[in-house]
Amino acid sequence: MTDQQGFVLWMTGLSGAGKTTIALILMDELAKRGVKAERLDGDVVRESLTRDLGFTAEDRAKNIERVTFVAKLLSRNGIGCVCSFISPYQSVRDGVRDNTTNFMEVFIDAPLEVVIDRDVKGLYKKALNGEIPNFTGISDPFEAPENPDIHVRTDQQTPEESAQYLMEVLEEKGFIPAAETA
Repeated sequence: MTDQQGFVLWMTGLSGAGKTTIALILMDELAKRGVKAERLDGDVVRESLTRDLGFTAEDRAKNIERVTFVAKLLSRNGIGCVCSFISPYQSVRDGVRDNTTNFMEVFIDAPLEVVIDRDVKGLYKKALNGEIPNFTGISDPFEAPENPDIHVRTDQQTPEESAQYLMEVLEEKGFIPAAETA
């Protein structure tokens, strides 16, 4: 593939919904097809690019503003961006859409009771006990996308099935080459 289009696959959802897991699988699949792509992940970005920010609404907006700048540079230069961020506010996600190339909002959806049950990092337990302020879905709002470009239900699909579905959508949109058939 010589003339690759850049794109931004923006995965939003509650902590524990499966954004990072799906993104990692997706990155492997994109690499197998020779697609130039980068992964921008909330936890990783907060350890480097935005470590000076907290979790207030203002800091969350600034976090996404910085990430948007990176995604904008990559996508306009023909690189696919697989972004996994809670990004709880629709207005902020709309800002990413307005400032990047070939943006697709992906709602990685799992009901609150499911992510609380998963609680891989133990964060929900702490948030429910009042130990973590401003925790999305508990003490801070999460504005679920009303009309996402792609909707994935991780309480009904495996991470592999979800990633495969996203690959199919990227193919249909012409952002990645079709899978070779045997």
